Parts: sequence; structure tokens; C-alpha cells
Amino acid sequence: MSETLNIGVIIVGDEILSGKRQDKHLAKVIELLSARGLALGWARYVGDDRPRITAALRDAFASGDVVFSCGGIGATPDDHTRQCAAAALGVELALHPEAKALIQQRMRDIAAEQGVPYEPDRHDNVHRLNMGVFPEGAVIIPNPYNKIPGFSVGHVHFVPGFPVMAWPMIEGVLDQRYAHLHGGARSVERSVIVFGAMEASLTPLMEDIEARHPGVKVFSLPSVDHPEYGRHIELGVKGLQDPVQAYSALREGLVAFGAQLGPEMVR
Repeated sequence: MSETLNIGVIIVGDEILSGKRQDKHLAKVIELLSARGLALGWARYVGDDRPRITAALRDAFASGDVVFSCGGIGATPDDHTRQCAAAALGVELALHPEAKALIQQRMRDIAAEQGVPYEPDRHDNVHRLNMGVFPEGAVIIPNPYNKIPGFSVGHVHFVPGFPVMAWPMIEGVLDQRYAHLHGGARSVERSVIVFGAMEASLTPLMEDIEARHPGVKVFSLPSVDHPEYGRHIELGVKGLQDPVQAYSALREGLVAFGAQLGPEMVR
């Protein structure tokens, strides 16, 4: 890995695309990354369609990015992610011995809770072992909620769709595998509220700032109905180092332009 990360997330499930369920993963992954000084580079949604999931995962493996894939790793007919991961990698699926032991332990725990004997050869218990069938070469991701693991292949990490399971598993991966890179994407933003100007007229100034200050990004967030500022643009700069000089140049350019400036912010 390089000393900076490009991080992506793939969110799988027809229920998200149909609106039956609202996605909660994107906002939470951004939150978990931000708490560690990391940032999300991209996100992709895909339904329960094997060719599309396989294509998305093939891109993920080829990218070299750190990718979290949420959903579709169960053992019901609408769960396809494990099979698609194997297809994208061109490898076979196999029951992971560690996953098998964890799943069997979960079945023992359930039997004990219900006060019934554990029957490993019972059809439903045998079927549950499919949740531990991963692409060859995978390593498990522990699941502190119910022991049923996810898995990783390289820097692509597969977790369930259930937030109560997925989020602590993602945190575990971030803290155990990428702790040495925490803080690598923490940026500083400086911005100002601009009244009475159009984005198009300010574009040359924004382009000039980026050209003269390598490593700094200019951002423009227009609003037409803000409850406090009304129609305005929040114009600013951001960078891994505090972009003080770039912001000063931006502000000077706005003053020269004759823009009416409002509050300034540092984040």
C-alpha cells in the first residue's frame, strides 16, 4: 500500500434500489473514516444481479483501492456476493475452515440458548455452513455480533448488509489492517460565504487558485434557499495541509472581483 489510501464502498441489494430500505452504510462509512482521518473516494450501488455485482467487484479488485462491500454474503437465493467475488477473481469457492468452526460454534450457542441438542447434521445447520463458503485465498473478518464472519481478499473486504454487524466489522478492519495510515487524508477547509455572484463568473478565479497552489482543491457549494443566507455560494479551498496561502489568494481575488463577502469558516 502507498502511504495514502483511496477508499471505496459497494452497497449491494435490490431493497436499496427499490426504496424498500434506506441505505445507512454510506453515511456511516464516511463517519468511521473521518474519525480516523481518512476519506471516502467513491461509492457504488448495485442490485442483486450477478453480472453487475461481478463487474463491480472485478473493478474493485483491479483498482488497488481499499474497498468495503456491504451485503449479499448470506446463504439465501438472493445472496450472490460470495459467488460473484469468486467469479471476479477467477477462483473457486471453498468452505473456509475457520469460518466453519465459527458458524458451528454459533449453532451450538443457539441450541444451548433454546435448551435443545446441537445437531450438526440437521439440514438447516448444514445449510448454514454455506455462509462460510468464500473464494479461495480469503481470510475471515470476525463478526462480534453473532460470530458469522465476513471475509477479505487482498484489500477488498466483504461484510453483511446488517448495520449492527457490518459497522463494527468495518471498524475492526480499519483499526487492525490500516491503523498505520490513520490521519493520512485529514484535510483542512477554509471557506467564505459569497453573495451576489454566479459560479460561472468565478470559475476563472477558482481555476487560477488550483493552478497556482498544487495539492489544493477549490470547492463551490451554491444554495438558493438557505434559511439564514438565502441565495449564496460557499466558496473555499481544502488540502491536507492548512491552505492558508491559497485561501488568502482566493479572498483577494473575490475582493478584486467586487463580490460581497459574508462569514468565513475553518473546518
